[in-house]
Amino acid sequence: MNTVLVAEDNEKLRQLMGTVLVKNGYQAILVEDGQQALDLLETTHVDLLIADIMMPNVDGYELTRRLREAGYLNPVLMVTARESFRDKQMGYLAGTDDYMVKPIDVNEMILRVGALLRRAKIASERKLTIGELVLDYDSITVFRGAEETPLPQKEFYLLYKLLSYPNKIFTRIQLMDEIWGMESETDLRTVDVHINRLRERFRKDNEFEIVTVRGLGYKAVKLV
Repeated sequence: MNTVLVAEDNEKLRQLMGTVLVKNGYQAILVEDGQQALDLLETTHVDLLIADIMMPNVDGYELTRRLREAGYLNPVLMVTARESFRDKQMGYLAGTDDYMVKPIDVNEMILRVGALLRRAKIASERKLTIGELVLDYDSITVFRGAEETPLPQKEFYLLYKLLSYPNKIFTRIQLMDEIWGMESETDLRTVDVHINRLRERFRKDNEFEIVTVRGLGYKAVKLV
């Protein structure tokens, strides 16, 4: 059973979200703010975090940022009354995987939670299938049936990361830190170069597209 942590300062909404999660087969842990979430995560395994942005003590942006800096890789779903592009940009830059605007539809929330957990499971299994393409993390190779397409290591890791989280926006800095390392002195434009190479290699394939999100970074979109 997957465990979902809900950090929401509105008691009625927090209780509603917990009730709906439990009814759909999840274990729900409820806290009132970001600091309580951080304290709990020090001792408790959680598969997914749902975090409000406007919370006392530690808000959703700060909570997500601290978790990502500490190496927490599990999915984060932000829930907020804020719906401007700037607010969403701040959420994605902090490290959220998905974003819902209040008033939320709890049935849609359950669908998003399920999708995020499936993506996380795929990422941990080290093999990704998209249409006829199979990306094998251990061999750093893309397969189409019996046909193999070995890729340079950085290109493969970049493609695998993007396709493991379709529609999730990654900034150049996020991709650089994860694939080249936080201590790397490589120019951020290197990410653009590798993205362009991947686009050229797979331009005849119809399984996915790598999209530039102006002002943010890149995302992969599945076409099958």
